[in-house]
Amino acid sequence: MAEAKAKKEKKEKKSDQVSAEPESGKASAGDELTAEERAMLKDYVPTLKRKYREEIIPAMIKRFGYKNVMQVPRLEKVVVNMGVGEASRDPKLLEAAMRDLALITGQKPKLARAKKSISAFKIRTGMPVGCFVTLRGNRMYEFLERLIRVSIPRIRDFRGLPTRSFDGRGNHSMGIREHTIFMELDINKVTTVLGMNITTVTTAKNDEEALELLRLFGFPFRSK
Repeated sequence: MAEAKAKKEKKEKKSDQVSAEPESGKASAGDELTAEERAMLKDYVPTLKRKYREEIIPAMIKRFGYKNVMQVPRLEKVVVNMGVGEASRDPKLLEAAMRDLALITGQKPKLARAKKSISAFKIRTGMPVGCFVTLRGNRMYEFLERLIRVSIPRIRDFRGLPTRSFDGRGNHSMGIREHTIFMELDINKVTTVLGMNITTVTTAKNDEEALELLRLFGFPFRSK
């Protein structure tokens, strides 16, 4: 009887310990967000996104006479591409580029591979030659805000973005020679200064609408 009672007490004690521990795969109570923090994240709207809703849409309707709000062009995505032509000779350059691009955009980059072989550059089909990131939603607006307000003003001898950098279908591309203009990087840890290309894709039907849309967002285009 005493042995059976001891086994029962031991079993109950073990059960209490298991129930007191957090379930597998779940954060402990101290690591969880508070209800207030979750509500703030849920209601969070980037500044540029709010500006689009409150200021840009009315301005675009007035400028182009759209009859429906759904006709107003909007930002669809931003593609940030970083080419590393010497990656075939030094794989560490590509690793550094991916690390820096992740810090700049806040998103894990994907590898860009060569679509054809180029013997002069010792590049074979399928070889990694760069990396890129496709940004959408809130992360896209946050990146553009940092780009427009912080990074572009740090470009040396900057005279404004050229208005001819549209593709005829409402999309804009800009090249940056030195990726170190981004404040997210620690300049002391950057091993190689690289260039990058930023393409802003919109739903505009032509370049005139796209130019006005991006100008209202704050893109510093050159005055004609």
